[in-house]
Amino acid sequence: MNFLRRDVFKAAALLSWVPGLKAKAKGPYGANSIYSKLGVKPILTCRGHTTAFGGSLMPEEVMRAMQEANDYFVDIIDLQRAVGKRIAEIMKSEAALVSAGSFSAMLLGCAACLTGTDKAKIEALPHPTWPKREVLIQKAHRIYYDRAYRAAGATVREFETKAEFERAINPQTTVMLAALASTEQNPKPGVMTVKEYIELGKKHGIPVLVDAASELPPSTNLSRWTTMGADLVVISGGKGVLGPQSSGMLAGRKDLIEAALLHSSPYPNIGRGMKVGKEEMIGLLVALERYHNLDHDAVQETWNRKARYLADNLQGIPGFTAKYRINPQGFGEVRIDWDRNVIPLSGKEAATKLYNGEPKFMYYDDDEGGVLQTRSMKDGDEILVVRLLSGFFRANAKKA
Repeated sequence: MNFLRRDVFKAAALLSWVPGLKAKAKGPYGANSIYSKLGVKPILTCRGHTTAFGGSLMPEEVMRAMQEANDYFVDIIDLQRAVGKRIAEIMKSEAALVSAGSFSAMLLGCAACLTGTDKAKIEALPHPTWPKREVLIQKAHRIYYDRAYRAAGATVREFETKAEFERAINPQTTVMLAALASTEQNPKPGVMTVKEYIELGKKHGIPVLVDAASELPPSTNLSRWTTMGADLVVISGGKGVLGPQSSGMLAGRKDLIEAALLHSSPYPNIGRGMKVGKEEMIGLLVALERYHNLDHDAVQETWNRKARYLADNLQGIPGFTAKYRINPQGFGEVRIDWDRNVIPLSGKEAATKLYNGEPKFMYYDDDEGGVLQTRSMKDGDEILVVRLLSGFFRANAKKA
């Protein structure tokens, strides 16, 4: 850790001699950014990839690829098929397509299950008149984003137990089984695994869609559920892949992906408003290829190193603790807590003050304290975070 700190400060000292950089470094965070010119404050973040705050930061090669994609016109369906073919190879599925985010992929996947390639049914959505339009989901697998299935035209039915769930499956009315992959991060008694979902789907001949939008890392999750036998899998094109935040991936059975394509833009069907540009398709593909070829252990060690730096340097603050740990996703983070008798702030009060401060600061807050993650941080941000949090919690501690 001493080596890391020495090199960081040495680099900062060298950069101070570059014209223009010294003034920028002394100003507020992001003071010279395009956002600040609009009066929007950039956020210093210790969270993961969060859509409401911009998702992720795209690598330079992705940006270059998107710029090159802008130089030519192409047939969008031809491009979808070509890009989808390569995505399917990486995700080990029969076929795939690029969607306008994960919600769009969920909607298109459900629409495909509702209609197949039947033209009349495709045109009827989101108002199916046929009985086979029910999506079944265990309550523990529900999340607000599953309204995508209702937006497609399906009726969502919720069940508490696996037994209730299976009794409700009816080949005449059940069109899809919906699973949420994140339930397996912290397994709980009675909550069905994705594997159990898939087994029930195979047993009753009903497609299973797995929402795995934010399940990277680990990188093995790119193909985990497709090789397990899921009929459709949704993964974000932004977030862990670091592609365009407005993109997503739907991978799975060839017949269902073909049906989903018919629902999507440029066709004038239910997915028309979820338009994906040629630039996003190319950007996503380049980002996915990059992600697929990364040394993921080395990448996670850069996150862990920043997290250890935070934990090591947030010590000695009265009443405050910062502990490094490995989370269920396999990478390092920092748990922060404080004694309310010394620092008289609730977890929410501290988070609100920090978010409204200068710079705006964001982390995973809770009633007791919070969690700092480093996977979305730029190099050097960890130094700013230590300065910010040290100053904040010292200033809010009771005087001895």
